[in-house]
Amino acid sequence: MAMPAAGVAIAELQEFIDSRPDAREVRKALAVKLVYQGYKYEEIQTILDVSVGSIASWKQAYKEYGICGLRLNYKGRKSYLSDEQLQEVLSWLQTKDIWELGELEYKLAFEYDVIYESKRSYYDLFDAAEISWKKTTALNPKADIEAVAAKKNRLNHCWQVTERK
Repeated sequence: MAMPAAGVAIAELQEFIDSRPDAREVRKALAVKLVYQGYKYEEIQTILDVSVGSIASWKQAYKEYGICGLRLNYKGRKSYLSDEQLQEVLSWLQTKDIWELGELEYKLAFEYDVIYESKRSYYDLFDAAEISWKKTTALNPKADIEAVAAKKNRLNHCWQVTERK
């Protein structure tokens, strides 16, 4: 790709800066824009807190590939579950009345050979199935009226009404 004229490059880079939400892409474009505006690499290094090598590589990427050279190449990590497997797990979760984290861990490990390092990944599956993972028991143990009444009677002598001074 031919090197664009400084005025054209500056306008193109400014448009890119104005339209990008990712600060990392904006920093790259801003560094290259400052080069085209005549700033020295050391000045840009101080202004943006980036290395001279990064500035040089970003300028080279812009010269070779244009704006596309400044975009991030990271596409995220590939999922452990395929789309089909994910749908199977979500469907299975939605058929259950009571959910337990251990049961989900077991199912993923033995049926799909997937073991997540973080519990967050399992919670995300519950969330995707529109299930609150925090509610994992059939009944709230505090809802046993007889048990609550017995505890109140047992602790009744602990509570006293005192006069305010």
